[in-house]
Amino acid sequence: MLYYLHLYSAHLGILNVFKYITFRAMGAAITALVFSWLLGKPMIRLLKRLKAGQPIRGKEVVRDLAALHETKSGTPTMGGLLILFAVSFSCLLWVIPQNKFFWLTLLSMLFMGAVGFLDDFRKVVQKKHYGISGKVKLAAQGLIGAIVGVVLFSDPETCKHAQRLTIPFLKELNAIDIGWLAIPFFILVVMGSSNAVNLTDGLDGLATGCSIGVAFVYAVFSYVSGRADMSSYLLIPYVKGVGELTIFCSALIGACMGFLWYNCYPAAVFMGDTGSLAIGSALGVVAIIIGQELLLVIAGGIFVIEALSVILQVASYKLTGKRIFAMAPLHHHFELKGWSETAVTVRFWILSLLFGLLALSSLKIR
Repeated sequence: MLYYLHLYSAHLGILNVFKYITFRAMGAAITALVFSWLLGKPMIRLLKRLKAGQPIRGKEVVRDLAALHETKSGTPTMGGLLILFAVSFSCLLWVIPQNKFFWLTLLSMLFMGAVGFLDDFRKVVQKKHYGISGKVKLAAQGLIGAIVGVVLFSDPETCKHAQRLTIPFLKELNAIDIGWLAIPFFILVVMGSSNAVNLTDGLDGLATGCSIGVAFVYAVFSYVSGRADMSSYLLIPYVKGVGELTIFCSALIGACMGFLWYNCYPAAVFMGDTGSLAIGSALGVVAIIIGQELLLVIAGGIFVIEALSVILQVASYKLTGKRIFAMAPLHHHFELKGWSETAVTVRFWILSLLFGLLALSSLKIR
């Protein structure tokens, strides 16, 4: 809503800054950060009163891991609500309200947040580490991917762009036309992104910190993709109006930073599936809208590695009866090998930063 203040710049010139995406993106990040800080403690107290404690993972599977995480018993979960509230409040202040790409992304995030909340709620009530079935989660993620595809295909301005798969780092042949196969591909992107972030959310601050880096990469790409001059020079798809997703990604960065204040080791609250499924789906939707789906594999390298570790572990055990890792996802493997929780988290953050820089370097290489 604050965007419209620039209409009064004739009376007060400084109000003209509200027209610029860069200014509003910074405002959105700060707003979400402060909102998270202010609402964090009251929300944690509320979750404690509601006895929304996280059941310990690994008790039934790996006793050593259960022993390492014993102190986490009873830590409130569903903290992802804080991120959802902060992003929504901040975006409604700073984004142009008529922008369809913003609403498509925000509603996708809130929908998966609701699915994650239901999952967390059932875990808390049943005092088990599993909630709703994986099939329900996949169906919800698939629905989001399909809806995003239908919306993009139904708009003449985005239909052609949606059918083209952009390949990072290539200058000449940098896009392939995949036609209607784009919709099942979008479904796979949302499923992969949402579940990968969810699998990474196993240590204090791990998924939160990695999400900040990925959101920053997509904030940059959203800004460039929304400018005809920059996108033409850098040979990336131009999508009119997509620059507003820069503000969404900035709000997500601020919200995650504020949440990390309470989620860093030792965590006072966990985001739960409420946050991880929502963040993952939002990043996937942003990647689809700006046509940078494959870049998500690079920018979200840690998420990809964590998901692959689970796939390899399951495949190896079914085929050979042996496990590749002490435990999957990969962060638990290093825990059981003697790394402290903070060592695993910080080292994964460093790797996530490197993956983000690699993704950003594709802009220059083009």
